[in-house]
Amino acid sequence: MNLRTYINHHRFWVLVLIVSISGFSQGMLLPLISTIFERDGVSSSLNGLNATALYIGTLLVSPFMEAPLRRFGYKPTIIAGGIFVIAALLSFPLWKSIVFWFVLRLLIGIGDHALHFSTQTWVTSTSSKERLGRNISIYGLSVGVGFAVGPMFVPLVDIYEGLPFIVSACLSFLAWSLVFMLDNDHPEVMVGELSQGSFLKRFKATFIVAWIAFLGPFGYGFLESSLNSMFPVYALRIGIPLGMVSLIIPAFAVGGIISQIPLGILSDKVGRKPIMLLTLGGSSLAFAGAALMGANAVGILVMFFIGGLFAGSIFSLGISYMSDLTPKSLLPTGNLMCGIFFSIGSLTGPILGGYFLEVQQGFSYLFLFALFLGTLFVATLVGRTPKTKELAG
Repeated sequence: MNLRTYINHHRFWVLVLIVSISGFSQGMLLPLISTIFERDGVSSSLNGLNATALYIGTLLVSPFMEAPLRRFGYKPTIIAGGIFVIAALLSFPLWKSIVFWFVLRLLIGIGDHALHFSTQTWVTSTSSKERLGRNISIYGLSVGVGFAVGPMFVPLVDIYEGLPFIVSACLSFLAWSLVFMLDNDHPEVMVGELSQGSFLKRFKATFIVAWIAFLGPFGYGFLESSLNSMFPVYALRIGIPLGMVSLIIPAFAVGGIISQIPLGILSDKVGRKPIMLLTLGGSSLAFAGAALMGANAVGILVMFFIGGLFAGSIFSLGISYMSDLTPKSLLPTGNLMCGIFFSIGSLTGPILGGYFLEVQQGFSYLFLFALFLGTLFVATLVGRTPKTKELAG
């Protein structure tokens, strides 16, 4: 068996490796730039607004992603995304400017979305129903591992401010180079009325049957962006050292790493909705406990770890839930919508978090997470979806 055949035989694990490096880049980038801007005296509101560029890029490109994926296939879409990300990462050290870095983060958002949209659709389209939860949980686990490791590289900024960006670009290049050895593939061809419809028509049809599943990506996007971009600002203001902050944020991801696969397998056995309720309820209580810790860094770290045990899986659970509810020919639309709702949550997190830090300085920032997750718990508990998924016939 030659190398190309071997890599194609293990295509799933190649995709897992790619998204883990993408998770690393995002996990490092958010706290890294927030820390740099905070040290330079940039306001928390402007800091949070700049962090939204990553997700604005995702939203801007989303309506145009499905057509090229169906036409050209998974491989070219992943490669195009890699070019955007690597070029942007290498450009950060060239010029420190709020506007310039906003544009670079916009390009990274476009590239990362191309990557995640393609890999998610590839995995959900080729996984059997019995192994879907397991495979998506491994996918989510790989992203979580990247996010857990990413913030640990933030202290490299004290050696040379551009070093973390260069390291991330090199790792991304090594991972994406494996894609060139994969055989290309395409999503399942649509038939019936929706095959001739617009993106908005497919969006509406998919939303009707799977809206409740999109709460997972939305919630995870909110948590991820808020924790990585605004929590460092909050922590530094209440006196927690940067070195401790770089451990607290990964504690959430580590919790998700530990529980990701067990919860995914359990959801295959007992259903997605009961496990989603468990994760949302448990994480809401954990963040309420973190808020009560005040400036106790160790206590917050423990609560973040517990919160990660629950909420660290809501993104992958949402994708699995969506795949259960959506016709296979509409999986590209469903995966695209997972990315859109993830981005909406990610946009909301830093903006709301930055505003919260400005106007509620005497109130723990972490109560915001507890309230948010509690709201999603109630929506999931009372939410209903159609029992049929026959939309594409």
